Amino acid sequence: MVLKANKISKAFYFPKKIQILNEISLQIEYGESVAIIGRSGEGKSTLLHILGTLEEACEGELFIDGKKVTSANKAFLRNSEIGFIFQSFHLLEDYTVLENVLMPAKIARQAVGSGSPMRNRAYSLLEQVGLLDRAHYHTKFLSGGEKQRAALARAMCNDPSLLFADEPSGNLDSETASLIHSILLDFAKQPSKSLLLVTHDRELANLCNRQFELRNGLLISS
Repeated sequence: MVLKANKISKAFYFPKKIQILNEISLQIEYGESVAIIGRSGEGKSTLLHILGTLEEACEGELFIDGKKVTSANKAFLRNSEIGFIFQSFHLLEDYTVLENVLMPAKIARQAVGSGSPMRNRAYSLLEQVGLLDRAHYHTKFLSGGEKQRAALARAMCNDPSLLFADEPSGNLDSETASLIHSILLDFAKQPSKSLLLVTHDRELANLCNRQFELRNGLLISS
């Protein structure tokens, strides 16, 4: 399996204790797409950030590709095994689209110069998401839909085993949303890849292999 979470709990303590996640366990296999739905404020993004090693749980264990996530290895696992698509894009707006897509490779200290395999991969990904003609535009000049497509290409740059997507098509037009859904679901159909997304879109959730609802801190199969 690509991901195993065992009794993940998270609470906030200021100004008073609020239990957000309560002993959540989840396993995701290779070649699988999983959707988590739930009301706003239920902790869906918090759970996704914990499973993606971006945030710490208060309790519980997390395994990525069979390796237990620790403070010593989480940065390596995140860079090598995980791609993350954020609801608010988190692009570097004074950098070009191509530079943003290549950022995970640069962080992993891979060669990204002209003619390098990673640069060629970046161009291929931009073509896949329909942004090849925007490769050398600064991302601050892109529309919202274009920014999300750039973020998707960036998430796939290091050829991760697992893609996390936080509301990947929120506030996008139907054509762009359909393209992003198709790319995400096709990614998860590969035998060595998986997808975990959180969404309010039940239609998108129903396209995934499994669906869960986060309710009152518990993850319930739906």
